Amino acid sequence: MAKSPDQEHPHKAFGWAARDKSGLLSPFHFSRRENGDEDVTIKILFCGVCHSDLHVAKNEWGFTNYPVVPGHEIVGTVMKVGSNVKKFKVGERVGVGVIVGSCKKCESCQQDLENYCPQTIFTYNSHYTDGTKTYGGYSDMIVVDERFVLRFPDNLPSEGGAPLLCAGITVYSPMKYYGMTEPGKHLGVAGLGGLGHVAVKIGKAFGLKVTVISSSPKKEAEAIERLGADSFLVTSDRTKMKAALGTMDYIIDTVSAVHPLLPLLSLLKLNGKLVTVGLFDKPLELPIFPLVLGRKLVGGNEIGGMKETQEMLDFCAKHGVTADVEVIRMDYINTAMERLAKYDVKYRFVIDVASSLSQ
Repeated sequence: MAKSPDQEHPHKAFGWAARDKSGLLSPFHFSRRENGDEDVTIKILFCGVCHSDLHVAKNEWGFTNYPVVPGHEIVGTVMKVGSNVKKFKVGERVGVGVIVGSCKKCESCQQDLENYCPQTIFTYNSHYTDGTKTYGGYSDMIVVDERFVLRFPDNLPSEGGAPLLCAGITVYSPMKYYGMTEPGKHLGVAGLGGLGHVAVKIGKAFGLKVTVISSSPKKEAEAIERLGADSFLVTSDRTKMKAALGTMDYIIDTVSAVHPLLPLLSLLKLNGKLVTVGLFDKPLELPIFPLVLGRKLVGGNEIGGMKETQEMLDFCAKHGVTADVEVIRMDYINTAMERLAKYDVKYRFVIDVASSLSQ
């Protein structure tokens, strides 16, 4: 007979979980495994609220395994380390992102691309090798294999740094892989939300000229004055869209809803690259003529591996890049989810777990 979540492992844990497709979260008692030789036990301080958390809580992608404790933008302090752990010490501040395990042996893992491993274990709504479920960062503590724990730079604030563990690496990784890092080149950022606003900041840190491409004219002032974008383009303004044809070297598309690609492809120069990182459950139309006639590329990218994620954190610390956040208490999470569904946040909720999670 299967054990209840609070009886599976030795360490009692407490968090907030969704139990059905309503997505409503409520207090939840469960358990974490004993700290093994390669493990790090972490007291969770802050956890970012990703749009993926909302999708999974409501089973909008169709593979939620309830109950689910979301959260994969975790910052905490080390409580205990295993006998073989070399990188971390008790009391240090660390991060945990989207994944907590992989096979460690396949070609992807050998290339430090654990996120592309066929046996990737996600921080929540997944299963460990022993068959027990993973529960995420909307909770008081977590036990993670050392390989999947990140050193959190001293000068990176916990609150503003937490969303970098998903949003940050989701835009940093494609910029690096697709060569979107050459100073002076022109980067378009489509969509100005949790991912897009970080893409603007990282793009500027690389020395790029950055244009925000948005359907909302209301976002122009904050894009330029608050986030440092060089220019702003409203997709409904035909005159300005026409004037911008063929002016961009790259576009990173963060929009998480179905939208036409032709206007974006038309903005690209010869050899331009459009990389999409937004996730939605319906296919997009891909117009072939602009690809063929402009030798353009359309690509995709998810998060990065552990080595690249650490590189991203260090880069952001060096250049003062953080997410713009609204810090909330745990008991505000359902309201936050409602607001997130309406894109009513600038630009990322972060839960103050340590001071607000009580049993």
